[in-house]
Amino acid sequence: MNFAMPAMRTRVTELLGIRYPIIQGGMQWVGRAELASAVSNAGGLGILTGLTQPTPQGLSQEIERCRSMTDAPFGVNMTVFPTITPPPYDAYIDVIIESGAKIVETAGNKAIEFWPKMKAAGISIIHKCVAVRHALSAERLGVDAVSIDGFECAGHPGEEDIPGLVLIPLAARALKVPLIASGGIGDGRGMAGALALGAEGVNMGTRFQVTQEAPVHEKIKRALVQASERDTRLIFRTLGNTARVLRNAVSEEVVAKEMAGCKFEDIRHLVAGARGRQALEQGDPNGGIIAAGMVIGLIDDVPTCSELLQGIVRECRAHLNRAQSYFQ
Repeated sequence: MNFAMPAMRTRVTELLGIRYPIIQGGMQWVGRAELASAVSNAGGLGILTGLTQPTPQGLSQEIERCRSMTDAPFGVNMTVFPTITPPPYDAYIDVIIESGAKIVETAGNKAIEFWPKMKAAGISIIHKCVAVRHALSAERLGVDAVSIDGFECAGHPGEEDIPGLVLIPLAARALKVPLIASGGIGDGRGMAGALALGAEGVNMGTRFQVTQEAPVHEKIKRALVQASERDTRLIFRTLGNTARVLRNAVSEEVVAKEMAGCKFEDIRHLVAGARGRQALEQGDPNGGIIAAGMVIGLIDDVPTCSELLQGIVRECRAHLNRAQSYFQ
């Protein structure tokens, strides 16, 4: 592939062996081989979402499928949360190791249990955190990089509501391992800001969901393009498990039930993962819960991953140069 923009060099690019320090976040139902390979081919780091595959064997096949679509590095996401009926995490981790994958993005405090096995296999671990104290714990336990998630992010931003403008420099000041900024980043301005705040790379989820290669129905992409920065909702707030999602009929109903006082069982049918997956695949923006960050307000097109990365790097460089000119 011909790259219009020159390669960048940070500790993140050196650790991961990539051209640009731009990582595609692990997104349930979205992080498949089509998207991950496209991001990696464009010079970033594509991520397969491990638990999108229904079985460990399915993940093994998806890793091989991705490998057939790119010669560039890509990673695998493994989110480990305590659940009533947890998936066979051990088997998924074994498959990742046996596949020869060398980069894993983890999330959830239970992921700690699997780090020694992955480190022994020579895997580089990027751990996603929402608080500096958690990032410091992960660093002490040997992760290779930390992805810090600001309150603006899609999915679970934690319960402390610290936005990236504060969280990123706090983490950069505290950590010795490379820092990746996540949440609210979707263009070159955001990347330039994250680098100026002390990060050495960025992680984007929602922005990559709205690309040509993302395995998401065109009607969903159109809904995200048309949405503004005000069109997200925080669900599970009253249950201590806050998640940021697209404002739609389902998320509005969930919020209304929470405000009236409810238990998880009262909303389980609304937030079921299978329902969200069906919405993404069949193109019903009101069919289920759809994760989306506040960055949707900055998204107004559906580029290829190559076009997106080249544009972000070009814009990032221009804005960093412009900022530097203020001192001349």
